Amino acid sequence: MIKIRDLQYLDAVAREEHFGRAAESCFVSQPTLSGQIMKLEDQLGLTLFERHRKKVMLTPAGRELLSRARQVLRSAEAFEEAAKALADPLSGDLHIGLIPTVAPYLLPHIMTTLGATLPNINFYLHENQTDVLLQQLDEGKLDVLILSWLPTMEGMVERYTLFNEPLVLASPNKHPLAQNDALTLKDLNGQWVLTLEDGHCLRDEALDYCFSAGAREDTRFQATSLETLRYMVASGMGITLIPELAIKEGEHGLQYTHFKAPVPSREICLLVRPNYSRMQCVRAVVSSIRSSMAQYVG
Repeated sequence: MIKIRDLQYLDAVAREEHFGRAAESCFVSQPTLSGQIMKLEDQLGLTLFERHRKKVMLTPAGRELLSRARQVLRSAEAFEEAAKALADPLSGDLHIGLIPTVAPYLLPHIMTTLGATLPNINFYLHENQTDVLLQQLDEGKLDVLILSWLPTMEGMVERYTLFNEPLVLASPNKHPLAQNDALTLKDLNGQWVLTLEDGHCLRDEALDYCFSAGAREDTRFQATSLETLRYMVASGMGITLIPELAIKEGEHGLQYTHFKAPVPSREICLLVRPNYSRMQCVRAVVSSIRSSMAQYVG
């Protein structure tokens, strides 16, 4: 009889491509893990891995069975989640994935209330870029995501809008646009705009607004984070669009200017897998965040 643990070992070795690292991730000794993989191969009558000195690779049979093994593991996790939800839907662990342009600016506003509202939930926070988070959600490694909605996600997940966050112009103090009390998108026509590097959904959202207004991307430098982008603007390198929650008033060398309608914005959502078993918990989290953020953004 093949055990769930055997499939977890198979998944770990495939992911790490190394027996030692796989054993560490499974909290067992390398001989234990290696021995179980060999027993599994004997039981199946198949070689699942090519073993080399520095690397372990899946065989064609291993690749085929890995996909099925991961389906079984996701089903087992869903079974466990369903059992926990029946016992107490508002308790247990909840793994939340957030993107880097949301996490540091949103979490200070919501975590205290979430902890008070749902005292029996253990919140685990994971920060990564959108594509990685979506994959981890699909694999069952994360329970929910909080990120900026993109049309390409339609049909992949269930979506709960938390709030709409305006984007504001960040410019050097002496920049001509910094002299305005408010701007329209047309004011960006002909401007060069600094952006984040590929992989950040905020980059795509900002460029969509900028290109539609006639602005152009300044490709001399692409920032790895909003903080780096902010420093580049403050040093006089150019202008950019910043989410409203990321504004830090009184920064030396920086001016933030809001837009008149139509205001550029992004939709911050909570995403969950279709048919997720702990929807009572999800709804409680959504309600808490919406309540916390009502005073800050629309």
